[in-house]
Amino acid sequence: MKRTARFAAAAAVITIAGILVWGAVGVSLGDDLLKIGAPVAATGPTAREGVLTKQGYDLWAETVNTRGGIKAGGKAYKVQIVYYDDQSKPQTSAELTERLISQDRVSFLLGPYGSPATFADEAIAEKHKMPIVITEGAADQLFQQGYRYNFGITSPASDYAAVMLKLAVALKPKPETVAIISADDLFSIEVGNAAKSWADHNGLRVVYFQKYPVGAADLSAALTSIRSQRPDVLISSGHLEDSLLVMKQAQTLDVNVKFYGFTVGPTTPDFVKALGPAAEYVFASSQWSADVTYRDGIFGSAKDYNKLFQLRYGFEPDYHAAQATAGGLALQLAIEKAGTLDPQKVRDALAGLDVMTFYGPIRFNAHGLNLSKPMVTMQIQHGRLVTVWPFDVAPAKPIYPAPAWSARR
Repeated sequence: MKRTARFAAAAAVITIAGILVWGAVGVSLGDDLLKIGAPVAATGPTAREGVLTKQGYDLWAETVNTRGGIKAGGKAYKVQIVYYDDQSKPQTSAELTERLISQDRVSFLLGPYGSPATFADEAIAEKHKMPIVITEGAADQLFQQGYRYNFGITSPASDYAAVMLKLAVALKPKPETVAIISADDLFSIEVGNAAKSWADHNGLRVVYFQKYPVGAADLSAALTSIRSQRPDVLISSGHLEDSLLVMKQAQTLDVNVKFYGFTVGPTTPDFVKALGPAAEYVFASSQWSADVTYRDGIFGSAKDYNKLFQLRYGFEPDYHAAQATAGGLALQLAIEKAGTLDPQKVRDALAGLDVMTFYGPIRFNAHGLNLSKPMVTMQIQHGRLVTVWPFDVAPAKPIYPAPAWSARR
């Protein structure tokens, strides 16, 4: 099955004028509606992450509506999210963002999946002076454009590798060398560069550092070179499809490292399902887990959110879903703080937001970046994803070093 079509079946879509449109969260006739736009991938290489994003948005909207809606100006508004499939293409995402604002007349925007699409969409939002809450874009460059209407709730891309490497150097035997590969996209490049910088400044010798094309179907050349260098740690910065490819070919080529670390992929429910035992011992950076100790007055604790999501969808949420829900929650709290749907006043309320949520603290700096929320590191152990770092919140200890492939057979 082609990579671009693998997860398309997971998204329920209908075709209107050649554009795939996802159904909006249901509301009743006669409700005062608050229309929010979200161009989110239902097809293309990031479709699976897009599905998880939509599920997070929908869970927020359903929870809000069940509680009576968003309160502003003496009225309660039921949330209606208008979705379009951006097909994992930044230009398409920008065109759909323009359509959501100009034709569908949405009041606010929730971001797409991925930094490239977010980079395109935030420019449209800025042009129209419409607040956009960025939930799935972590590249630092998103917040270096001088925009005033973009607000990102995640930790920045530069944290993704650092949180894994901090764990790695705390393990015994302490690793000495690291290989770094990254997809040639905005987010992945920033993560790869930050990984090299962290390693260089913290006593890890970088023995391999390369990019690969977006959508690459074969990484055997890079992995063969890495095998020859025999690094202790492998950091791979890409997305779900890339992570699956790396692990499949690492096994085939007998690439043995002590620490396999990925930025996106292992936290999704598809990773273990696709790889089976080959997924064991893999580490992943994560924006959130059910083990963190945060809570709020709407979703309760991180564990409460975890249970609610499982009840709704039948599996545990990964951080993509959690941060999508948290993005909706941040917008809701800003609207209620502003007491109005006026976009400028809501923008100002977002800029001054300082709240704790089940996802973590949300407080934006002058560039719209949430610098107050730390990340965690997770590992797949016995087919389950468990939190292993920071040690003070982790219920499990990391398994290290990973056994060689030959020892697993």
